[in-house]
Amino acid sequence: MSDKPLLELAGVHTHIGAYHILHGVDLVVPEGQVTMLLGRNGAGKTTTLRTIMGLWAASRGSVHFRGQPIGGPDSRVQTPDIARLGIAYVPESMGIFADLTVKENLLLAARSARREQELDRARLDWLFSLFPALHKFWLYPAGKLSGGQKQMLAVARAIIEPRALLLIDEPSKGLAPAIIHNLVSAFTELKRQKTTILLVEQNFMMAKALGDRVAVMDDGRVVHAGSMAELADDEALQQRLLGLSLGAHQ
Repeated sequence: MSDKPLLELAGVHTHIGAYHILHGVDLVVPEGQVTMLLGRNGAGKTTTLRTIMGLWAASRGSVHFRGQPIGGPDSRVQTPDIARLGIAYVPESMGIFADLTVKENLLLAARSARREQELDRARLDWLFSLFPALHKFWLYPAGKLSGGQKQMLAVARAIIEPRALLLIDEPSKGLAPAIIHNLVSAFTELKRQKTTILLVEQNFMMAKALGDRVAVMDDGRVVHAGSMAELADDEALQQRLLGLSLGAHQ
């Protein structure tokens, strides 16, 4: 397992209008690992992901991907350029196109294919093995899917082609336990393939099951970084950082 950083944020500040949301975020995401980004509501987790993607500009500090600058007050790298580097973002809102079919949503995300026949069949079959519902509802409008199926589609869009880094924002929010289990299985398979993931999650059992590393945010800063296993084993640290213990969620 590599500790080489694929993504690194140093002293990142982000303003949204008059609001100063990030106050000097330092974050390292090692290559080939799953890094959990935890914290109370309003801590700045979503803003961190959106800043990495260039959707909101960092007013101070720097964002580096594979050693190259992709964000900061002087950066000219735009969101489409960041995506082309191999970074995919699954927002909390999922970002699917409700009026398009499952097939059309995936085709839009697959830059190398314009028609179904041009999709990588082996990869598509692999996606169907992770999310069988997408095969079943291949020609259904995405807006008619259940909440869990929409989340599966959102993740599938991000991985329809191999990506260097996945940024995923609270994928289990509002989902039934059976759907969460399905997502955990899919992310476990991605983890087995050494896919680098930065995952915001409020389900702490999911965080414990998937995370290699963890960064905990509070008030726009990273206040703790280390091993997910060590945090999972230290209830006093969980209580101090998060106001709860993972043991209570067994």
